[in-house]
Amino acid sequence: MDEEKSYVCDSCGEEIVIPVDISAGEDQEYVEDCPVCCHPNVIHIRFERNGHVSIWSRGE
Repeated sequence: MDEEKSYVCDSCGEEIVIPVDISAGEDQEYVEDCPVCCHPNVIHIRFERNGHVSIWSRGE
């Protein structure tokens, strides 16, 4: 299941689209720098059993 989801950068407010992949696990957390303002964001991704994907971020 390869798809894209978006989150809003906590620092600059830009919507960032990223690929999501369940092969990394049902609950994922990692740090990614915003491609717009370069501030780090902690990205959280959760894959639900019903197929829904939740994604959110917070500034590091």
